[in-house]
Amino acid sequence: MSRLSEARYPWRFGVVCFAVVAMAGVIGWRIVDLHIFDREFLQAHGDARSVRHVTIPAHRGLITDRNGEPLAVSTQLMTLWGNPQELMAEKARWGELASTLGVDAKELAGRIEANGKRSFMYLRRGLSPEQGVEVLKLNLSGVYARDEFRRFYPAGEVAAHVVGFTNVDEQGQEGVELSFDEWLRGVPGKRQVLKDRRGKLIKDVQVVSNARRGRTLALSIDLRIQYLAHRALRQALIDFDAKAGSMVLVDVHTGEILAMANQPTYNPNNRSNLDLSAMRNRSLIDVFEPGSTVKPFTVAMGLNSGKYLPETVMDTRPGYMSVGRKTVRDVHNYGVLDITGVIKKSSNIGVVRIALDLGGENLYAMLQQVGMGQDTGLGFPGERVGNLPNFRVWKPVETAVMSYGYGLSVTAAQLAHAYAVLANEGKTVPLSLLRLDQKPEAVGVMDPAVASQVLNMLRTVVDEDGGTGSRARIPGYQVGGKTGTVHKVAAGGGYEEKKYRSLFAGVAPISKPRIAGVVVIDEPRPKFGEYYGGFVAAPVFGEVVGGALRLMNVTPDNLPAPEEKPEKVANKAPATAGGRI
Repeated sequence: MSRLSEARYPWRFGVVCFAVVAMAGVIGWRIVDLHIFDREFLQAHGDARSVRHVTIPAHRGLITDRNGEPLAVSTQLMTLWGNPQELMAEKARWGELASTLGVDAKELAGRIEANGKRSFMYLRRGLSPEQGVEVLKLNLSGVYARDEFRRFYPAGEVAAHVVGFTNVDEQGQEGVELSFDEWLRGVPGKRQVLKDRRGKLIKDVQVVSNARRGRTLALSIDLRIQYLAHRALRQALIDFDAKAGSMVLVDVHTGEILAMANQPTYNPNNRSNLDLSAMRNRSLIDVFEPGSTVKPFTVAMGLNSGKYLPETVMDTRPGYMSVGRKTVRDVHNYGVLDITGVIKKSSNIGVVRIALDLGGENLYAMLQQVGMGQDTGLGFPGERVGNLPNFRVWKPVETAVMSYGYGLSVTAAQLAHAYAVLANEGKTVPLSLLRLDQKPEAVGVMDPAVASQVLNMLRTVVDEDGGTGSRARIPGYQVGGKTGTVHKVAAGGGYEEKKYRSLFAGVAPISKPRIAGVVVIDEPRPKFGEYYGGFVAAPVFGEVVGGALRLMNVTPDNLPAPEEKPEKVANKAPATAGGRI
């Protein structure tokens, strides 16, 4: 039959051969079309279904103190996330998952069901790698992991107000972490991987771009001195039942802030029960009337004018005077004082008479030049510049109250900066929270001779009997400073009768100044009724600055003179006849 069919239908074989060849040609063309003409299109769609780019997290930059001690570091952690659509199929094992995660089973179940139509939800963030691996060992569908970093602060509450903190995504929220966020933030990298349709990793293909870690930031803070300030300030709040306090220490030659402590404070590593008021960097945010700590600058204005000398006599009797409708009083009737005595006894009458003689415009110029009411340039979040009024017409009462520190407002950092000008031979340098490798250019704003004279007056306040700041003395060093005690401004205007700020601003050592500092104690309520700056704030300055000078190996300038030793008498052998024994 086959032969008969071949004989009867000879064309059939040709048709079959042609069909086979045609099919081969079509298949070949399709192969060529897919691999050459449509290659990019098909490859792109194929990659879109399987190729993924996974983010490589970047280390945030390290923050250190001036000596390289870490203040903020990033540690690697594991974050677990889930695909609720896949987890719905693992409902029987939700309890096991919750137990391993260390979360409440009902809460986890509720979250999965609430997000059942979504493809992403966080299961738990910030786990240690060991904890994360234990969860992944459950081999549950829909549970995935990714690496993240978490910020840790080794100094804890000691440097919290300066360093600040980040959120869970390592974005700066407060302090230096916020103001230098762009500098500290790293650049994430990318890694190409292959995943199946359920999102499981099949192959790690290649690194597309490496992560670039953030840059290191070295602060001007000396952590050793910062610890001293933190401890002394905390003890002062306990001793005097005070509401709050702050302290700033400045290197007078470079403007670097060596310590900036505030109380109350907080632990940036554990913010679960955070009191928002404790987060205030009071040294830069709280403003206050500086009171008697302004008097040295009023005197400096007088000396700078040439009309006054340190020995110029001022008659402060009878201890009060009228200026317009206001009566200015001294604590006591000090009688006749020279200008040095005006500072030593903190006479309001003395400085008011100087200010009224020279005018409010000159006083304003002096205070402005030393940085009061001016932007410090630190760029700290929320920093305030205070208020230094410049009246169109200066009334006598406005000039009078400003001469002894009322009617204007400053921060602790601004006041410390002003005293650094006195200590730096009348030259000002910008404040800095960053460690400086080169000494900044200084600008003269006061006659060096005047600055030296005022420093010597400040020394009498501390080191001579009868001065109001004797509790700030430091063994081995000459210290100069000025006390201040100011009424707090009432919320409805005027002043509080029984609420005070106790202040001390000073410089050490006087012979060759290195540190200027300010201590502010808010609302001291001591058991014995003592709330004056010389009693409350001065001892804090003496304790902290004394420790700082020793840590910085600053040569003492007030050591007692060595006692003269009796001359050694040479031991002579008793002579005998002939000079022999």
